[in-house]
This record gives sequence, C-alpha cells and structure tokens, in this order.
Amino acid sequence: MSEPGRASRSVLDQIERLPLSSRQLIICDVDEVVLHLIRHLEAYLHGEGLVFLRPEYRLTGNIARIDDPTPLSADHVKRHIQAFFDGHTHRQELVEGAEMALTGLAEHWDVIFLTNLPGPHNKQIRESLLASRGLPFPVVTNTGPKGGAVAALAARRQGPVVFIDDSPANHQSVRASLPSAVQIQFVADQRFREMVEPEPFIALLTGDWDETTAFIERIL
Repeated sequence: MSEPGRASRSVLDQIERLPLSSRQLIICDVDEVVLHLIRHLEAYLHGEGLVFLRPEYRLTGNIARIDDPTPLSADHVKRHIQAFFDGHTHRQELVEGAEMALTGLAEHWDVIFLTNLPGPHNKQIRESLLASRGLPFPVVTNTGPKGGAVAALAARRQGPVVFIDDSPANHQSVRASLPSAVQIQFVADQRFREMVEPEPFIALLTGDWDETTAFIERIL
C-alpha cells in the first residue's frame, strides 16, 4: 500500500497560480488518456530498433532490442524516454472522443490536466498541443506519484473530485493521499488495458470517453 504523498514545491507553485473555484473538479492525466502515447512511443522505439517485451505498465525491464530480448538498462530506457518526449510528443494524436467529452463535462466541472513530464521545458509544448486540439484547460506538470498533487488540488475546493489516469501506480498513490476521490482508470490502448487488474477502489476501468462521460454525469 502506498503512503500518502506530498506535492513538490514546483507543483505547489503551479497550483497556487490557478484561480480559486467552488466547482467540482476533474483531475485528468494526458498520456494514454487524452493523447495517445503507446502508439507513438512504439513507433519511436521501432525506429530505434527497440520493442516492448510485454503490454505491461513498466518501462525499465520491458524494453529491448528487436533482435535481443535482454531488457535495456534503466539508464538507457531513461535516455530514450527523454528523447521521445523532447522530439516527438508535439505530434501526439487525440484519443477518440476526448475533446468532445471534456468540453461537455467542463460545462459543470473544472478540468485540470495533471501530467508527468521529464523536464519542465516540455510543459509549454504540451499546453500548446492540447489547446490546438480544443482543450485549453490548465496544465500542472508533475514527476513521480501523483497523490500529493491531487490532494493539494482538492484542498482548494469543496465537492467531489474525479481522478482519471492510466497508471496503476498513480491510482495507488491517489488512494493513499485522497481516498475520497472517485478514481477512473482510463487506458486507451486495448492491449495494455486488458492486462490491467484494477484495484477494488477503481470505480471504472475503461478506454472509452462516452462511457467515462456517462459515469461522471451520474455523480452530479
């Protein structure tokens, strides 16, 4: 079981710059929830002669050369992930239905994107890409487990908080830090979604924005 986390000073500074609001809050991940990640990362890896070994939620120990199943070292994986985010994420495609769903939900809920990025220099690229896709909602960048950041965002308002993310580790962190949050595990890629064994506290496991919207609207 994860321990309650604390948001970093960088995350708290971003949160403090957000306008105060009394509306209900949706805290939404970006990669593999709003923007496709796995399909783009696989294309990058293939271009480097690399491949995922299994459709599992881990990077270190799960990436190898196409002609050699020996996993890359953690350092090599980190360098490739940094190169991918630095050079390729400005072309990420929207997950089907995300723009319509979040725009509709934003009529009654505040929407804040909470995204993990390797390096603060990628924040502006992500904000610009999302805005160009019709999603100009605030972006808070984080590193590591998201529980502390989610708790800090929730502390600024009353009412329900919905947390949408693909990562099992982030959901465990949020459960430890803000157990009152309604947690939706959204995984756009069907192969990876089928490998997920949702924890009992996950209210919905899905890869469909129509299903997600209908579920959230029932909370109102």
